Amino acid sequence: MVQPKCKEEVNVANKTPSALFTEEHEELANEGERWMKNTAASGMVVGTRIAALMFSTAFTVPGGANEKTGLLVFLNHNGFVIFIMANAIPMFSSSTSALIYVGILTARYGENDFFHSLPTKLIVGLSCLSLSIVTMMIAFGAAMIVTLHKRLTWATIPIIVLCVVPVTLFCLLQFPLLLEMIYFTLYMLVIGECFNMANIVV
Repeated sequence: MVQPKCKEEVNVANKTPSALFTEEHEELANEGERWMKNTAASGMVVGTRIAALMFSTAFTVPGGANEKTGLLVFLNHNGFVIFIMANAIPMFSSSTSALIYVGILTARYGENDFFHSLPTKLIVGLSCLSLSIVTMMIAFGAAMIVTLHKRLTWATIPIIVLCVVPVTLFCLLQFPLLLEMIYFTLYMLVIGECFNMANIVV
């Protein structure tokens, strides 16, 4: 980010600001590319596993179907409605995150991509993956409650508590990264816009 009149000027080594920046940050760009690809590959594995799990769960609902009528046994149970909704959301959100991570892996990793494109993709991918994990645990808890509500009503609270544990761990491990990415992406956008406005005024 330099004044417009300085963009084409060269230093004593006959290099423009852009060329000098690229040369001095080449190793940083390579490290950023490796980190981004590793993060995307890990997220894609988790996203595809959740999508596969939720897809199979949709056809093995708790209680099964009535042999005579063919209707689902717990169709009228409120918890079953929660299970169905919480089963559909992670299916779509994890599939979305996996596709976004594929987009990150196949990006060209140009200099400008690191400012907006790649961080935005990573933010959306992490957000979708977080949503899928939270709703997957809600679906699991709802399935257990629907299945055990007649005989083991006391088990409801322990099941809910145990469902919160992996969600909390995931949030503690991944949310700092997500918040940092959002902060710096917005920061770069604001700084870029302010600089552009200053250039227009000049």
